[in-house]
Amino acid sequence: MLQPFIHVLNAQRNILASGSPRRKQILENVGLKFEVIPSTFEENVDKTKISSPQEYVLETARLKVEEVASRLSKTKPLPDLLIGADTVVCRDSHIIEKPKDKEDAMSILSSLSGRSHSVFTGVILACPVGAKVTLPKENLMADGLFNYTSFVERTDVVMAEMSQEIIEAYIETGEPMDKAGGYGIQKIGGTLVERIDGDYFNVMGFPLARFSKELRRIYTDKN
Repeated sequence: MLQPFIHVLNAQRNILASGSPRRKQILENVGLKFEVIPSTFEENVDKTKISSPQEYVLETARLKVEEVASRLSKTKPLPDLLIGADTVVCRDSHIIEKPKDKEDAMSILSSLSGRSHSVFTGVILACPVGAKVTLPKENLMADGLFNYTSFVERTDVVMAEMSQEIIEAYIETGEPMDKAGGYGIQKIGGTLVERIDGDYFNVMGFPLARFSKELRRIYTDKN
């Protein structure tokens, strides 16, 4: 999807506003050249004021990107593309983020055992005002320096039945502690997943297919 115009993308300055090693790996694997500038925004969006997980991930991703954009606005030239994302797991309308500790990881994984849940990732793409690109008009925002567009991707996941012994052994690997929902599908956590409906990479933390489609709209004027 990106290959016909990846030379255009790689000739510009692209920034991933995230410290996630999974997002970095996914984008590197498709040949995109970019810098990593993690956001320092504290992920403290008040869930009680948010109506849906879709709104929550978009708001958090937006605040991450705006924090990085604010820092970069003090330097010139501005980057050509800013990429931000946030991922949460949601079960029965309850948003589940990263475990606070091993006890929390046990509680999270026990609640997911043998049940389905959804993974939502909100992505924000920002380009400087005046850039010769066409952002999708349906989600267009602006702050004077950057224009922003956004989307949310959902993947449904069914977990296998997990005994306490299995969960405890998995937690001892340390893998659950920095991942939304307490598991990583790309490594050991993949043995706990029975099936998925949707983008596998979205469960890792970045919806690659939808991202590629949106960049095609932006950089080949396919709105």
